[in-house]
Amino acid sequence: RRVLHGEARRGRPKARSAAAALRRLNSAVQYVPYRGALGPRSALRLVRQYDIVADCSDNVPTRYLVSDACVLAGKPLVSGSALRLEGQLVVYNYRGGPCYRCLFPQPPPPDTVTNCADGGVLGVVTGIIGCMQALEVLKIASGMGSSLNQCMLMFDALEGRFRNIKLRPKKPDCAVCGDNPSVTCLQDYEAFCGSSATDKCRALQLLPSEDRISVQRYKELLDEQVPHVLLDVRPQVEVDICRLEHAVHIPLRKLEEKDEESLQYLQKRICEERQKTDDQTSLPVYVVCKLGNDSQKAVKILQELPAKEFGSVLAKDITRGLMAWAAKIDSTFPQY
Repeated sequence: RRVLHGEARRGRPKARSAAAALRRLNSAVQYVPYRGALGPRSALRLVRQYDIVADCSDNVPTRYLVSDACVLAGKPLVSGSALRLEGQLVVYNYRGGPCYRCLFPQPPPPDTVTNCADGGVLGVVTGIIGCMQALEVLKIASGMGSSLNQCMLMFDALEGRFRNIKLRPKKPDCAVCGDNPSVTCLQDYEAFCGSSATDKCRALQLLPSEDRISVQRYKELLDEQVPHVLLDVRPQVEVDICRLEHAVHIPLRKLEEKDEESLQYLQKRICEERQKTDDQTSLPVYVVCKLGNDSQKAVKILQELPAKEFGSVLAKDITRGLMAWAAKIDSTFPQY
């Protein structure tokens, strides 16, 4: 759906913008835009009106909602997803194949899910997956049948490669499509998943308030020239866009992997800053990322570092990250 929108329709509801773009391609087809968020009260009624459903959503609660609605209504679901440079395509609930819950009975922990706003996605990738979705819809509608009801098509844009992965069959004990289903009506999927049904960046709360500081408070510490280390844990591609010049850069992934070279570099910088202060016991390490989510994960890792090697490290996260810095401290700082 991303390839349907252009600058001329900026600010218009996405459903209406998409319908307008499609009418220009083929005015003989009837397009019905629905403005508003899809929810448990409306999903089943809408799904029952159509023969095939194509899911282009970008959050976990909506994927469970749409899949359950398709099972309850007896409709095939052509589901596509994309993140960064990768895409996936599956056809659920078709000719005895599995549904979404067969593959994922329980949602992932909210803090492990990367959405498009956090991780980014290349528009070309969504266009490729969208075209493949349209192909599967046409094959099902024409009676040719889909080849993806028992396998997942995976696309790697970086390598320019497609591959198929065989999926497990429909589960007899599936909660919604099994022999004795326990899910017989749509539920509160945000509560079930522990996250919001939106692609907007959700603010995680992984740390207590005493382990976090605002961008305003950090600016005060900078102005007061308080010795500290600022650790930027964003991926390199984001650091290349913009950064605070005095920040030490170690991607979160390196910290999670306990990368020895990265930890030695951090230890060296902490020692250098500690020499500037009379307090040899603890040195503040402030951690920043784009939005203040990955930085909290990094703080939890730093708090577990061995004191014998790193000394007493007072790690804190900068709330809302660099986007808050751009909004409240430096309006010239790039937002992306």
